[in-house]
Amino acid sequence: MPRWKKFLYTLLTVGAVTVCAWLVWSIAREPDTCTDGIERIDGECIGVNGDGYDFGTPEIRDVARAIAEENARIEGQPHVTVAMMLPLQSDKAALRRQMRSDLQGAYLGQRQANEGEGEPPKIRLVLANPGRNYEQQTEVVDTLLRMAASDKERLRAVTGFNLSLDATEEAVARLTEHEVPVLASRISGDGIANKDGADGMAKLKFPGLARIIPTNHDAAQALAKFNGERGRENLKTVLVYDKRVDSYTDSLAQAFSGIEEKGPPGPAAMSFESPAIDEPGSTGNQFTQIANNICDSEADTVYFAGRTLHLRIFALKLAQVGCKDRHYTVVSGSDAASLRQAMSEKDWAQLRGEDGKAKVTVQYAAPAHPDAWDAELAGWNREWAADHDREPTPQELPQYLTEPKTALDTLKKWIETTRSEETELGSVPNLEDSRTMLVYDGLVTIGKALHQAQSGGAQAVPGLEDVGRQWSLLQSRHRVRGTSGLICLTSGGNAYDKPVAVVELDPGREGHGKLRFVGLGWPTGREQPKNCVIPSSTG
Repeated sequence: MPRWKKFLYTLLTVGAVTVCAWLVWSIAREPDTCTDGIERIDGECIGVNGDGYDFGTPEIRDVARAIAEENARIEGQPHVTVAMMLPLQSDKAALRRQMRSDLQGAYLGQRQANEGEGEPPKIRLVLANPGRNYEQQTEVVDTLLRMAASDKERLRAVTGFNLSLDATEEAVARLTEHEVPVLASRISGDGIANKDGADGMAKLKFPGLARIIPTNHDAAQALAKFNGERGRENLKTVLVYDKRVDSYTDSLAQAFSGIEEKGPPGPAAMSFESPAIDEPGSTGNQFTQIANNICDSEADTVYFAGRTLHLRIFALKLAQVGCKDRHYTVVSGSDAASLRQAMSEKDWAQLRGEDGKAKVTVQYAAPAHPDAWDAELAGWNREWAADHDREPTPQELPQYLTEPKTALDTLKKWIETTRSEETELGSVPNLEDSRTMLVYDGLVTIGKALHQAQSGGAQAVPGLEDVGRQWSLLQSRHRVRGTSGLICLTSGGNAYDKPVAVVELDPGREGHGKLRFVGLGWPTGREQPKNCVIPSSTG
């Protein structure tokens, strides 16, 4: 064969091998996708979607479709994008139901924010799944930053954030560093917050961050002041805390440790260590030892700085060890709002014992409760009638109770509207766990900030900085009337003196236990000032 032919054949062979190798390499590096724009990473569907995708979680399928339908309805109108960022997959049914509650609140808040005519911009809502415990948040934040820079997407705020974790803090830090406004509706950890100075001037660790839920410190103060007002100054307390690094439990333990006790000192703090938020590990064994130690002390109240899964196990162990007919109150933070959903009939029976009397009740500072406003107004009216010998006029009723009640009534009307429209949300929203109420309030707050930042023609949507600057202006006349209470934001973007709903899980005498609203607690020890005018000193 001529030399030139050999050379040609060699060249063609090398070329063919190269092409084949390139094809194999391209296929190998092609990302595994769950659907368009959603990548499968470590078995989870990670990414951002506003077209009704359920991320493989059947419980959120209906509400994800409802959000997509609302997005399609406002498509031709001036609008911006808001992202709802929280883990959207789990192998635990209780967590999947919590996701549904969160998204139901987001959808209903989106509907309320988009309600007015001639009030641009409307909200297009997208769902952002950062993976279990926000472990894939880096990839999702990358996508959100591209959306914020895009003239087509016009991302103007990110909300959600239901877990106080280091990864959550990293996501919030990176978003706010790039001037993307963040509104945290459900994270209570003190570490993911800007600090308000004693002079009212804030130190902005996260510029552009707002939060509508009290920090763990504020919730603990509200609980302490609430119990003190009710003649429980002689509590004998003990702190039980999780040693695992977790922003929520760390700040809750610090908050409980900082409460100034009026009664005699209790036993020294006791620790346990869990393997993860949603794994029990050997906590049951550890709690048996801790419960026995508590029984040998004079403590009657336990401050518990841990997650809901471990709180349930601890309460059951405390009831099991049998402490000479003593009754214990376990006090915990906002994460306990999901405890009732995790309790079985067998669990309730265990908490109340064979004689039907409660061995253990759990008290916690819920960020909201649907019975709060009716109950508090009824009590206020009784006191007024006793002092004035007449019924109060509407103008004399306290706005810190009437305005949240009106907001809650509006939310309930939206729930009925969706049912009359036959809009499927997966279930009727359960307001008792506070999730739907808080996330709804978050979307309403974002909607108000967007409308106030809007200037120029309808098509001239507000910029990122314009929206972020609105947070500290949402007070006084521009307060947000939330279902969880009046939302008035400080210069640091924190909710000033936001009330907590003190609730108790009472085992009752038979069947499933009851979630009982006890009263409102205020971080400052008293209700918010008239018109929610924030005083100059908030430190």
